[in-house]
Amino acid sequence: MPAPIDAAGTRAWAGLHAHQDSLTPDLRTWFAEDPDRAQRFAFRAGDLHVDLSKNLITDRTVELLLQLADEVGLTGRIEAMFSGGHINVTEDRAVLHTALRRPAGATPALHVDGQDVDADVHAELDKMYAFANKVRSGEWTGITGKPVRTVVNIGIGGSDLGPVMAYEALRPYVADHLEVRFISNIDPTDVAETTKGLDPETTLFIVASKTFGTLETLTNARLAREWLWEKLAAAGALADTQEARTEAVTKHFVAVSTALDKVADFGIDPANAFGFWDWVGGRYSVDSVIGTSLAVAIGPDHFAEFLAGFHTIDEHFRSTPFARNVPALMGLLNVWYTNFLDAQTHAVLPYAQYLHRFPAYLQQLTMESNGKGVRWDGSPVTIDTGEVFWGEPGTNGQHAFYQLIHQGTRVIPADFIAMANPAHPLTDGGTDVHSLFLANFFAQTKALAFGKTADEVRAEGTAEEIVPARVFTGNRPTTSILGPELTPSVLGQLIALYEHITFVQGVVWGIDSFDQWGVELGKQLALQIAPAVQGDTDALAAQDSSTKALIERYRQLRR
Repeated sequence: MPAPIDAAGTRAWAGLHAHQDSLTPDLRTWFAEDPDRAQRFAFRAGDLHVDLSKNLITDRTVELLLQLADEVGLTGRIEAMFSGGHINVTEDRAVLHTALRRPAGATPALHVDGQDVDADVHAELDKMYAFANKVRSGEWTGITGKPVRTVVNIGIGGSDLGPVMAYEALRPYVADHLEVRFISNIDPTDVAETTKGLDPETTLFIVASKTFGTLETLTNARLAREWLWEKLAAAGALADTQEARTEAVTKHFVAVSTALDKVADFGIDPANAFGFWDWVGGRYSVDSVIGTSLAVAIGPDHFAEFLAGFHTIDEHFRSTPFARNVPALMGLLNVWYTNFLDAQTHAVLPYAQYLHRFPAYLQQLTMESNGKGVRWDGSPVTIDTGEVFWGEPGTNGQHAFYQLIHQGTRVIPADFIAMANPAHPLTDGGTDVHSLFLANFFAQTKALAFGKTADEVRAEGTAEEIVPARVFTGNRPTTSILGPELTPSVLGQLIALYEHITFVQGVVWGIDSFDQWGVELGKQLALQIAPAVQGDTDALAAQDSSTKALIERYRQLRR
């Protein structure tokens, strides 16, 4: 890959600094003087209506951001990603999560590094779909011949956050006779609580680990295996022989992994392992066979719709001019807030309860991707990178942290996400509750944008000494994203939108958004420290004084 272009050295960057210095955000005046503002800054991407008009931007801001996109070579980087260029430079890999959702027969065919990518992707999808149909129909049975009623996905990071978020989002599409649970944390509480109350004869475990070597996942898989053997034996369904235990694992465990030798060593039939490739990063993998638990839950047809939603936004991102390209514009806006308006965090506020895990999903996507201090050529970054993503569903958040967004001293850009049609259209005394819910969605962005002046507060009869506390300055930036309803396709569109937003920011900052070396050091040290925790005096002596004291205190407290 060529060296990154230093965004801070571009003419657009200098222009943005000068523009920022001269800009006094005033959304009230901007809307009053520009009746076309709302329409001009509203865009369509697939089924998503995206309103950027309440952001702290003018036409000049957008013009300079688009110039910046050109100067850092965004078009070339997009094409390099879609065509299989090795833009993950520290691992010398292509970045092809977009290939996971290319439709069968897409032209031109995608061949990368000697691999027929399309053929391989669809072969694994077909294998996953066949398995999902067997589970859903009852053809796949446990050791006692009973069909599966509960699927337990064991993974961590992208092997957990994506599937659990999508499962929660698409609960209305889950088959009535199936439930999916998720284990990720190595805290033994996670295994204990997740398996509580399950019938071992109708439980199927999916162990999701590409290398089949992830410490947390393999520890939890072994605990789950012991649970299965113990519970089956207690029910009189498992003989006390190794042959019987091996058969139980074969019937009750499958794997998402390419390490077939390790899968077999665990006791899982390699024929029941679903694979993917090193050009799929964990946080970009929910649309691969990492989504096997989701495919079982919602069925292959709905999973295919999910993939089609991703592809819709992929095509929009790849082919739409930047002036109307929603992921490009939103990514550039995030750069504007981070690097010019000193925003340090970014709120994602879904007014859709089924999206309650979406902010957590975006935390990994955005912060693991763009939390970098060096550029892709190894040189130090020259500008701030990354944002802290956070959020909770509305209206819960309104009664928790919206105070800070409305009246605090920090600039906190916020994305509001809502669906026009609810999964459960309930009424309260003749009132459509979803309309009441969405009234809050519309009201919050209006309040954040336009605020309330001191004179407006006084006009309400407020005592003068209380007036300052009730003033809302406004000019708090928001983006509104409105979809028709939370279908598998719309969820895929939302995920792909944020994938590409993250990519755009990484390109501007000149970083490799697809490695994650920052997660490795702590994992390596944990393996070194574990013997000390377990009583090895030499390992304990090798620790720094703080770590040593903490371990000693732990050992004193441990019963």
